[in-house]
Amino acid sequence: MLTLAVRAHVALLLLADALASRVTRLRDERGQATAEYALVLLGAASIALLVAMWARNTNRIGRLLDAVFNQLGSLVR
Repeated sequence: MLTLAVRAHVALLLLADALASRVTRLRDERGQATAEYALVLLGAASIALLVAMWARNTNRIGRLLDAVFNQLGSLVR
């Protein structure tokens, strides 16, 4: 009877230890998705800033919009 109680106690301790380590691992990775999302947003913002600086210096966006509006104007007439 005592042997069965000891085995049950050891099994419960092992189960508690396994659950505690699982919870610790989950808790450690909790902010991972948020950090990855922030890095992706930072990268996208950097690329957008570079494109905006390039477009401002080359005036290509203005020429593109002029071409689009001229085409639309010719279709309306």
